[in-house]
Amino acid sequence: MSVSDEFDAWAADGRDKGMEERHWHTAKHVLSRMPVEAGDTVLDLGTGSGYPLRALADTKDIGRGYGLDGAPEMARNAREYTREAGHDNIGFVVGEFGSLPFEENSIDHVVTMEAFYYSSDPHETLREVARVLRPGGTLHCAVNYYEENVHSHEWQENIAIDMTRWDAGEYRSAFREAGLAVATQDNIADGEIEIPPAAHFPTDDWESREAMVERYRTYGTLLTVGVA
Repeated sequence: MSVSDEFDAWAADGRDKGMEERHWHTAKHVLSRMPVEAGDTVLDLGTGSGYPLRALADTKDIGRGYGLDGAPEMARNAREYTREAGHDNIGFVVGEFGSLPFEENSIDHVVTMEAFYYSSDPHETLREVARVLRPGGTLHCAVNYYEENVHSHEWQENIAIDMTRWDAGEYRSAFREAGLAVATQDNIADGEIEIPPAAHFPTDDWESREAMVERYRTYGTLLTVGVA
C-alpha cells in the first residue's frame, strides 16, 4: 500500500482528526517555538488535517501557509476544516516530500509534525527543504517514532508502509549533510495525557506504569531544528 492510499483511508474514516487531537499535546509547544514573524510564509509537510497552519495563523499572523500532503483525501479534508475556520491565506496541495512544488528561497519556515518518517527518501526531503528555505529560515521536524523511543518500535507492525526510524544523532547528521545547521534538538514531553495509578496496570497497551511514564514524560516527541 502507498502512503497516499494509507492516509486516504485514514481521512475517509475520520482518523485525521484523531491524529490532531493526540499530537496537539506536544505540537503546540513545537509551534510556539517557531520564530515566525507576521507576514512570513510557512510550509507544513505532511499536513494531515492542516491544524499546524491554522494554529500558526491564529497565533503568529502568518502571511501565507501551504500544507502539503501525499494523500488527496487528507488535503481535501484540510481545505474544508480551514475554510470553516475562516483562514483564506492557507492553501493545500497534493505532492511528494522529495519534489516540493516551490521555488528556491521562497519559504520562511517549514514544519513537519509526525510525518517526516513517512518520507520515501528522507535525505532527498531534507535537500528539498534546504532548497526552498530562505537564508536564515528554519525547519522544525518533530517525530515520536525514533530509535531512542523503544515504545514506538512496534508501530511499524501496524502500518502497511515503511517508515524511517533514525536516532537523534542520525537526524543531526542528515540535517547537516543537507546544508541545514542544527540549532537545537531536544525532547518535548507529553505532560497532558492521563497516566493511571500503578494499581491499574497492566492495561491492554502497557505492561507497567513506568513504561507509560517513560514513553510520554521522558521520550515524548523528538524535535530537531535546522537553519538554512
